[in-house]
Amino acid sequence: MENVDIIGGGIAGLALAARLDPGRFSVTLHEQRPCLPTVGTTLAMWPEAQRALSELGILGAVRDRGAIITAGALRYPGGEPALSMEGEGLLGVSRTELLSLLDSAVPSVVRRVTERVEGVPTPTGLTVGADGVHSVVRQDAWGKRSAAKATPFLAVRGVVPLVPSPEDVGEYWGRGEIFGLAPAKGGTNWYASFRSPLGPGRVDVQEALGAARARYAQYSPAVQHVLSRATPENSLAQRIWTTPAMARYVKGSVVLLGDAAHAMTPNLGRGACEALIDAVTLGRLLNDLPLEEALAGYERKRVFRTQQMRLASALMGRIALAQRMQPLRDSLLKQAGRQVSRVQGKAKTSK
Repeated sequence: MENVDIIGGGIAGLALAARLDPGRFSVTLHEQRPCLPTVGTTLAMWPEAQRALSELGILGAVRDRGAIITAGALRYPGGEPALSMEGEGLLGVSRTELLSLLDSAVPSVVRRVTERVEGVPTPTGLTVGADGVHSVVRQDAWGKRSAAKATPFLAVRGVVPLVPSPEDVGEYWGRGEIFGLAPAKGGTNWYASFRSPLGPGRVDVQEALGAARARYAQYSPAVQHVLSRATPENSLAQRIWTTPAMARYVKGSVVLLGDAAHAMTPNLGRGACEALIDAVTLGRLLNDLPLEEALAGYERKRVFRTQQMRLASALMGRIALAQRMQPLRDSLLKQAGRQVSRVQGKAKTSK
């Protein structure tokens, strides 16, 4: 049996523990939380992430507990659509539901330890850093230069028990701020991001909600209605942090997954997806190949892809949260919206 220590029991850590062959690996899962979180927002599962969930054997259960997202729009603060979008196959699921299902997929033989890990354990096998953007594994193995970077933006989000109207679903872009509404199982998932003077430490949810209500006071009635139902008990608030650029995810017997390797801004909605794909890819390679070949294959498959995604998400964030360049951005959105409308009109005419 080969020893694997997984540091972090979030999406990436649980998915890897569920994917590793218990007949080959002796797995220990280290997580400082004594239980799974009870508050969480909706995560968008793109097709690749859905294939990863299928490989873990829980895609059907995720679909049962999730909601299909088929359309949305980029909107001006008042609610008018700037650019409408249609799609299919995007699956929304609560983070708490996803964590619960991943947890249930972990084999019973996996040893679980509730503790805060302060660094890379004494090597007895492979150490996996799945401990998030502030990864102690990354900083211990890669040094202080790999420490997370705070952005000037605050993220406030939650789920409220309201069924959203299709005419309200989408992302509202203002001047240096965004607000999103999407359907969730049993309610509306909402999120807001804006510049905030609140410090980089722990953010008070009540204070953040107050700041959000003041910030979006002139937005559409749908936004106001959602914020009126948001409470500290059904909301989360935190500073947005990212990891610096990384050229390697493997160092000796240490490997990084998910946000520990490539924490990105939330503007593409891909962080959880990429964490799942990381875990399933690494697990499959470790099950099938010798350790060194598996780790080399993991880097080939995941480093370039996820670093590209990290940069693209940062670029999208700069566009969405533009301040001085907002008039130019909105003008380009109008042009794009007219072009999309023409294309969609031609498509309907040809049917």
